[in-house]
Amino acid sequence: MRCRAGTVADIPALWALRTRCVRETCSTHYPPDVITRWAASAAPVQFQPLVEAGGCVVAEDAAGTLLGYGVIDLTGNEVDALFVDPDRSGQGIGRMLLERVEALSDPQRELHLSASLNAVPFYLRAGFSADGEALYPHPSGIALACMQMHKRGRSQRGD
Repeated sequence: MRCRAGTVADIPALWALRTRCVRETCSTHYPPDVITRWAASAAPVQFQPLVEAGGCVVAEDAAGTLLGYGVIDLTGNEVDALFVDPDRSGQGIGRMLLERVEALSDPQRELHLSASLNAVPFYLRAGFSADGEALYPHPSGIALACMQMHKRGRSQRGD
């Protein structure tokens, strides 16, 4: 397994993986009508600029098959996305991607994210603290239940 910087050319494959994850992984915590609208949405306009700014990390196997990806909004110090192929869940890919995304973050500031409900245990194990449930205004027009979370910056933790 290897990690590399994501590029604009990766976006169609990244979005296809994200859509698959929404349908297969997120469906355990959200009703079918929400999953349908969420999965049908196109990549939001801010996705490409985040990738272009160097905020995307892609995990691949030796053959170049996409295993997962993470995206960070470098300006906001916020994890924007983290998805792992559902067939590869539990193999440490998500943890590795999160570590790479965290390495891109500003070590002087807290790192924030809005976790889908199914992902909350993963982020808690990774050292994030839950700030409380909220509604994430998804670009598709739906309001997704999520957990607002944060983690102190690396320099604040003494890393």
